[in-house]
Amino acid sequence: MFAAQQSVADRLARLTPRDEAERADVERIRTLIETAEDPWPRSLPLHITASAFIVHPDSGRVLLRWHKRHESWLLVGGHGDPGETDPLAIAVREGQEETGLSDLTPWPDAEIVHAVIVPVPANSREPAHDHADLRFVLATRHPDAVRPEHSDAPLRWLTPHEAYEAIDEANVRETLSRVEKLFAG
Repeated sequence: MFAAQQSVADRLARLTPRDEAERADVERIRTLIETAEDPWPRSLPLHITASAFIVHPDSGRVLLRWHKRHESWLLVGGHGDPGETDPLAIAVREGQEETGLSDLTPWPDAEIVHAVIVPVPANSREPAHDHADLRFVLATRHPDAVRPEHSDAPLRWLTPHEAYEAIDEANVRETLSRVEKLFAG
């Protein structure tokens, strides 16, 4: 196993799955990193992605991004660029690109908060596939500095309750519930 896959394996080893569904997803991700030469390319039917909820701890708010393709409010994140293998670094880069926030840091620590396999429907550019999404929490001290990456990708700061109302995806709501517990201490 390459060092990069070992890093992902080490991160996954520190994650305690909350239920059978997450346990099964973590096992599929472990199998992927043990068997694929490189588990990141979009060309694989199952490949690793990294995402994050961005939070402002002082106000207890979370940031959601509108995803036009999915027609829903989601967290930030995405695919690694060629040569990238650290899921936390990918989540930070994606977060910075999608929000304009340059001060993103892991919060309250750098651990995976949720691992989930998410089905992605086919579109005109790619067939249906699955994302093995490794999710983190990132904090900013400057929430007013937020700037959307595109005009069709607005951003909204919401309380966790407001975010639950806005989110349609059950797996994203599960991640949000974990973030909300972090706010509570």
